Amino acid sequence: MGQALQLGWDSMSIGGEDLGVVDEELEMIKRRKMAELARRAEQERARREREAAEEALRQELLRRILTPEARERLANLRLVRPELVKSLEDQLIALAQSGRIKIPITDEELKTILQNLFERTRREIRINIREKGW
Repeated sequence: MGQALQLGWDSMSIGGEDLGVVDEELEMIKRRKMAELARRAEQERARREREAAEEALRQELLRRILTPEARERLANLRLVRPELVKSLEDQLIALAQSGRIKIPITDEELKTILQNLFERTRREIRINIREKGW
């Protein structure tokens, strides 16, 4: 209750503090917040552009490495196992760039690679049911 509201023609104050100063501080905080939001938006835009450029380069490399049929097979597999396809594409790109794999990879060769990969990563699930002798 110690705050007195003083109204005048030139300035307003609450508890002795000039409202013009408060408005300036709020405007400064608002400008800083807007600058921070603009900076974040710019960083996000730059990140998206960088990711899009990397993906375009990746797709171009895959077009050179794989036949259209093999690319179609990977696209279908991506619907079910996207993390597996991403990993496989990374490995194929690395192998092709190092010259350790014959280019282009046909659909039949890709099937063989996928089969070998499946056999190595497949886990055998065994369920044993033991019945108690009642």
